Amino acid sequence: MHTRDDIERSYSFGELAFSQIKGRGLAAAPRNYEIWYCYASGYHAELSDAVNLVLSEKGSISQDQLDTIYENFLSQSRMGEKIDVVGNRVMDEIGHVMTMIDSAAGQASAYGNDLAGATARLASVGSPEGVRTIIENLIRSTREIEANNKALEQRLKASRSEIKLLQDNLDAVRTESLTDPLTSLGNRKYYDQSIAKAVALANKAETPLSLLVSDIDHFKKFNDTFGHLTGDQVLRLVALSVKQNVKGQDLACRYGGEEFAIILPDTTLRAAVTVAEHIRRSVMTKELIKRSTSENLGRITISLGVAAFRPGDTVASLYERADRCLYAAKRNGRNRVVCETDPEAELKVA
Repeated sequence: MHTRDDIERSYSFGELAFSQIKGRGLAAAPRNYEIWYCYASGYHAELSDAVNLVLSEKGSISQDQLDTIYENFLSQSRMGEKIDVVGNRVMDEIGHVMTMIDSAAGQASAYGNDLAGATARLASVGSPEGVRTIIENLIRSTREIEANNKALEQRLKASRSEIKLLQDNLDAVRTESLTDPLTSLGNRKYYDQSIAKAVALANKAETPLSLLVSDIDHFKKFNDTFGHLTGDQVLRLVALSVKQNVKGQDLACRYGGEEFAIILPDTTLRAAVTVAEHIRRSVMTKELIKRSTSENLGRITISLGVAAFRPGDTVASLYERADRCLYAAKRNGRNRVVCETDPEAELKVA
């Protein structure tokens, strides 16, 4: 669901992206547009840093350099490649273990045959020397099987450690795929997955659920005035305030651009408003210092909307009410919290 402000912002980012492409004499290819759109919007801090590094060193950027940046930061295949690499290592490790198990099974079978043969020979042997020879062979076979079993045990222990490490790697890849790289909050994909589960649970268990959405006031103007790197600093500052005021099972996400969403399971509307107020005040108390010049840029503010789950709600209906409250807060002066029971929330956006 996209609000009118979302659409207007996307137009602005698109225009900035095309101006970069045209101004630098680049082809208006989808890859280039994606890179410069991310750069213009500030959605991808690492990509922006990579572009800025090339520009600062070279004064310009070539298509080859852009292709490299795309492959490093935007290629859809990179996450799949990481998973494939770990998956292949897991399969290799399992293959090694299965080979050793097959070998151990073959040795156990041979040992069983030795025992059976020894039993038959003992029944027919007539001299102490013959018995001694049979026993010595059995002792040698027993020692061999013990050594092989010990080697297998050690290999299995090593494999268990290796597979645990690979599992941790897979968990890290999964976390990376659900984390916004700029703010370290959950990304939009994480939000979509989490809110769907939360709404389903609230519907089934009839437990409280609240949704808080926030937007940085006048962020576009701030970004245009001080630049995207400072804009990124603003986003990190707001994310820090969000992290400091959520806990337990609360789920904080960067919904997109300068908008954040916090999912509050088992939380009533009144309690969610309290959380929103804490976040708003936390943001307002922080001063922003421009890193490159140590210039004090003053304070920033955010507006927040809060809605509570109602029986039969869908993800879309819950978000729509929270979003309506957010824009009521912006319409009524910004730097404030509006919940769905406030009179302002009943007024529709013109």
